[in-house]
Amino acid sequence: MIIPIERAHLFVAALSHKGMKKGKNNEDRYAISSYLLEEDNPKPLLFAIVADGIGGHLAGEIAAEMVVDYVSQAIAESDAENPLDTINEAVIGANEAVRILSEEDNKKQGMGATCVCAWVIDDRLYTGSVGDSRLYLMRGAVIQQLTTDHTWIQEALDKGILTPEQAREHPNAHVIRQYVGGKNPPEVDFRLRLHADKGEETKAERSNQGLKLEAGDSLLLCSDGLTDLVWNDEILEIVRSSKNLEVAAQKLVDTANQRGGHDNITVILLAVPEKGNKLKKKIPLWWIIGGIVAALITVVSLLGFFWYILQPPSTPTPTIPAQTATSTEIPSTPTLEQPPTSTLEPTLRVTYTPWPTNTPEPTITP
Repeated sequence: MIIPIERAHLFVAALSHKGMKKGKNNEDRYAISSYLLEEDNPKPLLFAIVADGIGGHLAGEIAAEMVVDYVSQAIAESDAENPLDTINEAVIGANEAVRILSEEDNKKQGMGATCVCAWVIDDRLYTGSVGDSRLYLMRGAVIQQLTTDHTWIQEALDKGILTPEQAREHPNAHVIRQYVGGKNPPEVDFRLRLHADKGEETKAERSNQGLKLEAGDSLLLCSDGLTDLVWNDEILEIVRSSKNLEVAAQKLVDTANQRGGHDNITVILLAVPEKGNKLKKKIPLWWIIGGIVAALITVVSLLGFFWYILQPPSTPTPTIPAQTATSTEIPSTPTLEQPPTSTLEPTLRVTYTPWPTNTPEPTITP
């Protein structure tokens, strides 16, 4: 099982807003999770998912939350060996859970949710989608919608019945062909469209899974509340002109709201760091405290050592014993006495107490 971590290996920003329609609940849900593959192989992983609830008062948001929780949990319990199989089984399992609850509670009948997910394993992208929530890739000055909408409008566009301009205002714009929670399990779409050409074959699109991301690439997962009102070229301009992803996410939501905000708006932005601008690893607090304490001990020890050796040596003054005068009777023939010999006490040598050896603290290797 993969190991959860707090810090992602990509830049991340996310924002969800209920929109400007009065009385409308926010039925969108999203989640972002970061992992390491295993202790002996610290390959980084990131999983992101957006779900847009549909059907029934309050029921849509319940379905969306169930989908996000169920799929995210399935990813967390996986070994990341077969990403597409894991995503497919997770979405099918979420469909069954939502369907059962919908049938058990009359107030939740008909509820469901769209979903789009991106699983980045090291620098490889795997994705799956159901419904009309989208995934975009922004590389340089190009933006490409990687997922395909499961809608009546998309089918009409593919068959040439409608033009993109006609599709924007068509009354069937929100008729969804697939969603999570229906009686029939959805067919998770693993096509990954790297080109806008309609002639790109389905098998070739699926083989694009595991796309290698490049430095500077940006990914956008979003609900249709954004893409109904903000066009692709505008999305690219906003993301590329913003100073960071947080600002970009806010501008995307604000732009949709300024144009009516008739639906919930959810965006997740992911970006691969530029070369030479890799994310800094977070240093554990106890490492920092231990390093500071060790540094302080070293500094104090050095200061004490230098203070000691700079002190002038103290030499004791030799002591001469006092002579005692004695009274003697002078004989008739005077004799000269030998002058008393002055005996000096031995000079005391200065005894140095060795400065304690500074034993370094054990080095902790992270």
